[in-house]
Amino acid sequence: MIVLDLSTGDAFRILNGEHSTSVDPEFLPKVEGQILMNRDKTGKVSPWQVAADGIALSPDGKVLYFCPLSSRHLYSIETDLIFDKNIKANDLEKYVKDWGEKGASDGMATAADGTIYAGDYENNSIRSINPDGTMETIIHDPQILWSDTLSIGPDKYLYFTSNQLQRQSGFHYGKDLREKPYSLFRVLIDKEPANQN
Repeated sequence: MIVLDLSTGDAFRILNGEHSTSVDPEFLPKVEGQILMNRDKTGKVSPWQVAADGIALSPDGKVLYFCPLSSRHLYSIETDLIFDKNIKANDLEKYVKDWGEKGASDGMATAADGTIYAGDYENNSIRSINPDGTMETIIHDPQILWSDTLSIGPDKYLYFTSNQLQRQSGFHYGKDLREKPYSLFRVLIDKEPANQN
C-alpha cells in the first residue's frame, strides 16, 4: 500500500509483500458457481491473484482497515504506527490485527459509529463488521454481481454498484459476458457516514 503524507507530499510504501497485504495462496474464489480464474482468449488458464485493494478508515482516522482482493480476511493497523519513525518497515506487520474472515471484498465503507460495510462478491452480499468484531450479512440478492464502490449517503443509505467484474472477458476466454444496464443499489442502514477530514 502507498501512504501519502499530505503535510509533506512524501509518499512511501507500507507492508510490502507482508501476509496482510498479499494474496492468500489457499484462496480459490467461487463466483456465480464457477472458480474464478484468468482464462485468456488463447486458452491459457492461471490463478486470479490481486493483493491489497479494499480500504477504509475509522471515523476518527486512527485505524486503517484493508484487505487483499484475493482473500477473505479483514486487517487493520493504527494509523499513528504507520508514521512512527521508531518502527522499522519490516516490523510494521507485527502491529497488524487480523479481524478474521469477512467474505471476499472489493469495496468497503465506514459509518460514523465505526461499523464497516464490505461486499462479499462470492455470495452476492454486503456484510457489516461491527466495532466489537461481530459480522453479519445485511443484504443478499443474486442481482448483486460483485459489489463495489460502497458509499454511505447523508440519507443513511448504503450505496453500491454491481460491476460484474467476474464476467469480464479475461475470465471467459476473451468473451465479455457483462450485461447492461449496470446497476446502482442502495439499502437503508440508518447510520450516518463517517466524516473524514
